[in-house]
Amino acid sequence: MTIRIYVPIDVAALAVGADEVVSAIQTEALKRGLPVEIVRNGSRGMLWLEPLVEVETPKGRVAFGPVEDTDVPTLFDAGFHEGKGGHKLHIGLTDEHPYLKKQQRLTFARCGITDPRSLEAYKALGGYKGLEKAISIGSEATVEEVFASGLRGRGGAGFPTGIKWRTVAAAKADQKYIVINADEGDSGTFSDRMIMEGDPFVLIEGMTIAGIGVGATYGYVYTRSEYPHAIKAMNDAIAIARKAGLLGKGVAGSKYDFDMEVRMGAGAYVCGEETSLLESLEGKRGLVRAKPPLPALVGAFGKPTVINNVMSMASVPIILSEGGKYYADFGMGRSRGTMPVQLAGNLKYGGLVEIAFGCTLGSLVYDFGGGTLSGRPERAVQVGGPLGAYVPVHQWDTLFDYEAFTAIGAGVGHGGIVLFDDTVNLLKMARFAMEFCAVESCGKCTPCRIGSTRGKETFDKIAAGINVEKNLAIIEDLCQTMRLGSLCALGGMTPFPVESAIKHFPEDFGRKPTLQAAE
Repeated sequence: MTIRIYVPIDVAALAVGADEVVSAIQTEALKRGLPVEIVRNGSRGMLWLEPLVEVETPKGRVAFGPVEDTDVPTLFDAGFHEGKGGHKLHIGLTDEHPYLKKQQRLTFARCGITDPRSLEAYKALGGYKGLEKAISIGSEATVEEVFASGLRGRGGAGFPTGIKWRTVAAAKADQKYIVINADEGDSGTFSDRMIMEGDPFVLIEGMTIAGIGVGATYGYVYTRSEYPHAIKAMNDAIAIARKAGLLGKGVAGSKYDFDMEVRMGAGAYVCGEETSLLESLEGKRGLVRAKPPLPALVGAFGKPTVINNVMSMASVPIILSEGGKYYADFGMGRSRGTMPVQLAGNLKYGGLVEIAFGCTLGSLVYDFGGGTLSGRPERAVQVGGPLGAYVPVHQWDTLFDYEAFTAIGAGVGHGGIVLFDDTVNLLKMARFAMEFCAVESCGKCTPCRIGSTRGKETFDKIAAGINVEKNLAIIEDLCQTMRLGSLCALGGMTPFPVESAIKHFPEDFGRKPTLQAAE
């Protein structure tokens, strides 16, 4: 009987020797005369355990990790290929691991389960049922199902996806497009990469459904040049889907046409902003466009365009297959469904957690992340990338919800959480926000281009103890100008980390700590 062993092909696993582990398993199995089939799956998201090796047994898949190639002979000696638990790297049944059991995986239901390039495996796990439903109910009903789900943009702004689709569907044009923003550039974020590498068909299916819904016949996945493995996985999956008749003319034998391709960006952070992304997609320099007109009406190549984040679009297949109400039953308030949260920074257990909106920030840091890796007291988390607010410990009872975060001057963003212990200097972090904006600005608008440069210079004066209060007042004015006058969110959101750092950690800026900060 062939022994089936799973070793991830995800970059997080490759970076720590997954390919070497595969070679070692093949070599050792050959020596022992054991028939082995190795499946290269995506990552489960427990990154501290990578490479995570799983063995299929009658009771379920048994996990071992983190495995190095030098561990392989002793793993075979301990009977790991039979699922035995005598080795120090034995974890137990993968599905019973607390990190996974506490999650609600909808978008990532298949990621890490099987070979991401196997269309048959994707279908066996419920794939393409959403497309079947969309074809059967038609365009208008498809859009309304997404609207009923309450799905909002998972890229930062949190705009209702159904409203965006309705707008494009109602637009009159000879050509419409679906564009996916996969330009994942926020610090501590990797969910887009994980889904493209670990379950690319879910994104392809979601885009095809969107095309049917709004009347678009072509789509683009705009992603980073730094993601070569994701680009290859997507291109491979697109070719497989096209060969199977699931892309191109008459999708799945229906009356609908839809095809797509991957476009690679040139490394500009500002191209994560939708209009700058469109400029780059069209082969131009990534400069922000003034709005209106909205991309939903005048988007890619001047045509009506749906622009969604990877996580938004990857949520569409389950919404169609199970129904909008099913998806909306997860979450709270106006934040429906689940959010893939990425835990990074000074954490014991970094990785991806998909959970319904409504948990607390503290539960993500402690129950999943396990607190600081350094063992020192936690001081702050930055949520939502380099332009996200710094949230102090006394606000960690805040519910993970768009409106709840807005109420404390923060944002959910792309779901990245970076933890800092008590050694962090928030003045340096605030300065970094200004420096980051200065480096990444497209230069089109003065508040972003000049304001960030003046901000960096002013923080240098504050750090040197020069006219601290006067210069903090200048920072306050700069933040107001950037927030209200910038053309896009790069300059408009830079004040979030700056103002939150000054407000919650005044002692780092030469001020007396507030009562809450002192606590």
